Amino acid sequence: MKSTPRPTPRPGARIWRTLAVIIAAQLLSVPLLARAVPAFARQTGMQCATCHAGGQFPELTSFGRMFKMTGYAIGTRTLPLSVMGVASYTKSATPTDDDAFAKDAVALFQTASVFVAGKITDKSGIFAQATYNNYDNRDPVTGRWNGKWGSDNLDLRYADHFALHGEDLIIGLNLNNNPSVSDPWNTAPAWLQYVPTQFGVTGPDAAPVVTQLGALVAGVGAYGFWDGTLYIEASGYQSATGAWSFLSLGTSNADQIKLRGINPYLRVALTHDWGPHSAMVGLMAFNADIYPDNLNPSGPTTQYHDRGVDAQYQYSDAPHTATAQMSYIHETIAHGDLTAVAANRTNQLNQLKLKGSYTYGAKYGASLAYFSTTGSSDAVLYPDAASNPDTRGWTPELFWIPEQHLRAGVQYFAYDRFHGASNNYDGNGRNARDNNTLFVYLWGLY
Repeated sequence: MKSTPRPTPRPGARIWRTLAVIIAAQLLSVPLLARAVPAFARQTGMQCATCHAGGQFPELTSFGRMFKMTGYAIGTRTLPLSVMGVASYTKSATPTDDDAFAKDAVALFQTASVFVAGKITDKSGIFAQATYNNYDNRDPVTGRWNGKWGSDNLDLRYADHFALHGEDLIIGLNLNNNPSVSDPWNTAPAWLQYVPTQFGVTGPDAAPVVTQLGALVAGVGAYGFWDGTLYIEASGYQSATGAWSFLSLGTSNADQIKLRGINPYLRVALTHDWGPHSAMVGLMAFNADIYPDNLNPSGPTTQYHDRGVDAQYQYSDAPHTATAQMSYIHETIAHGDLTAVAANRTNQLNQLKLKGSYTYGAKYGASLAYFSTTGSSDAVLYPDAASNPDTRGWTPELFWIPEQHLRAGVQYFAYDRFHGASNNYDGNGRNARDNNTLFVYLWGLY
């Protein structure tokens, strides 16, 4: 299930080409993602905890959300470069023999990133990242793991202030390569999982399509934020091919997701801040038409309709910071007569994520997350014995921020169900708990 648009020129092609030239000039042809970066701290002259709740990057505070919505343009221009690195140790309960993860029970350097992030003009800015995955793929002959640079998320913005009924109105334009990466709340699909994780669980992990398009699409949209209360965003996405292939560098053509035409994304949120409290409730909708054959994007498509609701509560009064988050996405999948893709003509998929976190003194913290994916049984989509995507579990975490550019933590992924069952989910005696995984990380930015 992967996808990209037709290469036929469209009326807006001139605008897209112009934006591409601007981006190329700003990025000096460096491939591109998006996290919290010290370049913004240098730009604003503020501590990282001003924008990030309890210093827990990349979770945003109210000020951090405003900084993002106003185009990353607050402050003065400075060196727009930052770097990031992640070292990790993974220990699975019962390691598998597949190639999902390079090494079990071995400390390793996992990824490195280079960021281009900062103010471009008084009303525009950029947030972009190129990432190196040290264990990207394995040579089928030698068994040696190979590293690779690739594009991640891009967020290029222009924003201005207006008055509407005597209240402040922010209007912005946005170019990005991942639906919801432009969102100012961390309940968006692109942001709810903070720490990069990769470990050796097996089989197809089902997820709504809106969560699978990072660095595979090109989208242009507009957003508005009125009276610090109402946020609306509307965007259109097509595949990152042709003139937009720089947005998906590092992804082979065979691994692209091929979308047909322009695919709409809509986001609405209501938010309110009072004293040390901040709350938000929002809705999301995304439609995608995807060609089943990545190498031959023609003919019938599979149609995905994602509908989501999310909410966030945040409390920040030094030295205490607490956040509660919820995201629920319901996806309807229409395969039609594409029997090679799925056994059913239509399927359903539901994803629920809950997370609560607490930080003391912007140094010591803990979080607890719950995840659940359920949906229709389909023997073609889900080839394990249960033929069902049902996967559920918990992720407790402890972390320490010894200084604002460094974070160390430990997470544990505990599975209640996996691919449709608690026991013998693959028909060969493997149980859900066999995938329980300890993940220890050291995450630094400068």
